[in-house]
Amino acid sequence: MSVTSSDFLYQVRTVLDRVGAGQADEKRRAAELLTTTVRNGGVIQAFGCGHSEALAMEIAGRAGGLVPTNRIALRDIVLYGGDPLDVLADPMVERGTAIAHRLYELAPIKPDDAFVIASNSGINGAVVEMALLVKERGHPLIAITSAAHSAGVASRHPGGRKLGEIADVVLDNGAPYGDATLPLPGGGAVGAVSSITAALLAQQLVTDVVANLLAAGIDPPVYLSDNVPGGKEHNAELEARYAGRIRRTA
Repeated sequence: MSVTSSDFLYQVRTVLDRVGAGQADEKRRAAELLTTTVRNGGVIQAFGCGHSEALAMEIAGRAGGLVPTNRIALRDIVLYGGDPLDVLADPMVERGTAIAHRLYELAPIKPDDAFVIASNSGINGAVVEMALLVKERGHPLIAITSAAHSAGVASRHPGGRKLGEIADVVLDNGAPYGDATLPLPGGGAVGAVSSITAALLAQQLVTDVVANLLAAGIDPPVYLSDNVPGGKEHNAELEARYAGRIRRTA
């Protein structure tokens, strides 16, 4: 296999077709859980560390997305918890479990909320501990992870569990072991796909939730772009329904 942008595009198309068209039952179940959450006045809480935070950004607070969504991020312990900024300089912070407890306590979470947690490997302490906390407190949980990668590595959580073992519904992002798709002659690979496929899954979930709401005769609370006439006003009116429950930070 050669290493060119065209080769990468081929790989992306292949995995997108597989992920986009597959897992119909899992997608349906996930959308039903999230639809119930929105209908009950709950908020969809999205969480991911590292590059998996892109999944949370895809779900929470973007044009065409659902308004009752909130992004939980590692930096919340600084923004809302008052911790010093240098605590985030440790690249190992996501491997520990303590930060999950801090993040859960600081987040505006209510009993009717559901969670979507993304982690390509599904093994680091923060995401596994967050998943355990979420289920202990009775929230529905959807995991987006790489089945291939997770199966090939050991958990870093003290309890030995992985994200996909805890969630109510697991969606496979289709990424290969190691995430990258094009092998290099001297070892390793280039061309990661997990962020691309996770974004697809996130948008499919949102679309299916909106479809469910429309089928039930409910006007879906969906964002317009702030950069179109009337968008900012439309969004502010919808956000007011969830005052204190959704955060919109940089």
